[in-house]
Amino acid sequence: MAEIKPFKGLLYNPDKIQDMADVLTPPYDVISKEEQEEFYNRHPNSIIRLILGKTTEDDTEKNNPHTRAAEYFKKWASGKVLVEDDVPALYLTAVTFSVEDKTVTRYGLISLVGLEPFEKGIVLPHEKTFSKVKSERLGLIKACRANFSQIFSLFSDRTNIMKILLGAVEESHPDIDLVDDKGSRHKLWRITDSAVLNQVSDAMKDRKIYIADGHHRYETSLNYRKWLSENDPDFSPDHPANYVMMYLCSMEDPGLVILPAHRLLTEMTSSELSAFIEKAEEYFEIESFSFKEKEREGVQKAFMAALESHDSENAIGALIKNRQEFNILVLKPGVMERLFEHEMPDSLRCLDVSVLTRLIFMEILGFDQERLDNENLINYSSNEKIAIDTVASGRYNIGFILNPTKIEQVRRVAEEGYTMPRKATYFYPKVITGQVLYKLY
Repeated sequence: MAEIKPFKGLLYNPDKIQDMADVLTPPYDVISKEEQEEFYNRHPNSIIRLILGKTTEDDTEKNNPHTRAAEYFKKWASGKVLVEDDVPALYLTAVTFSVEDKTVTRYGLISLVGLEPFEKGIVLPHEKTFSKVKSERLGLIKACRANFSQIFSLFSDRTNIMKILLGAVEESHPDIDLVDDKGSRHKLWRITDSAVLNQVSDAMKDRKIYIADGHHRYETSLNYRKWLSENDPDFSPDHPANYVMMYLCSMEDPGLVILPAHRLLTEMTSSELSAFIEKAEEYFEIESFSFKEKEREGVQKAFMAALESHDSENAIGALIKNRQEFNILVLKPGVMERLFEHEMPDSLRCLDVSVLTRLIFMEILGFDQERLDNENLINYSSNEKIAIDTVASGRYNIGFILNPTKIEQVRRVAEEGYTMPRKATYFYPKVITGQVLYKLY
């Protein structure tokens, strides 16, 4: 059973921070170098100093981004920039944002969740991770002994747990209310009523939790607990490191938005590019949209509309640099079953990202696993306009444009105990970092 637990969160002190938008940021893994610098310059107490510290040429084992983060964290806590709540709470959040010319609101619950290995089937992953990222995050958590950001997770809420939480705050003003750089509005309410806390914890006991975003950090928390249990004689079942801070969102929330992660490839040879469409014709029906450069915008809209119309099939868009043509590759019936029936289950075979990774990248283009793992070869963008523009400008050799993965597909793969290819989903927007922190001591 999933253990959901209120906790005494560590929050920025409104007496010290006038505008919370000055100190909160997106998660570390979506922040560019330019944004990192901007957040550093915006406020001396920005969460950026904890989650994504700057490196220097003089860094050593005893003086590096992780040790400096620990110093900032200690200093801010002692100086009351960060203040721990007096009583345990659950934290209800709302983010109101725009997507595809619509304004929607997504609700989330920030709580502690008991750490469970994936094989127990209580907390379930849905995609693969990079070991290098996990080792880097483990260094940070060892130095700071805290969770600075929530793991974005999902649960089935057919009994309306969120309705209970919303009812508990309907007469209350939010404790945090800010607008971020992208115009999204974030609100947070503390919920301390013991009856509500117990009701929510009891209702979550029979739930499975699906990690949407933050697989690396969850696995890092498991690794940290293991390391601590082997090295700290005072470690016990009551230790704070037996829990991890999560942001829990209902799968039924109409504000739950999944964007695709379009693939942008470099280091492709001219022969690979020139032969691609002809090779693909063996497996796909191909629809082509030719254009002259001044007509690209209009043709691009027609191309995207046509790709979306194929969202119930396996269809993948493709644009090759220096070619004034969009292509939609619609998978022929039975191809994935014929080629990969004994290699992967149906829940994975039917995913567009599996068709792209296993059939296009490996079968047609001949990539091996080492090439797939090459971070310099494959880049990602959740914005199709940016993805297409960068290929059209020649920055990338080829771009593959995808329809978004569906939430039902995420649930099915996770429940069956499988993992999707990396970057199969992009849950939007990311959970803002710094609203609540959790001490692991």
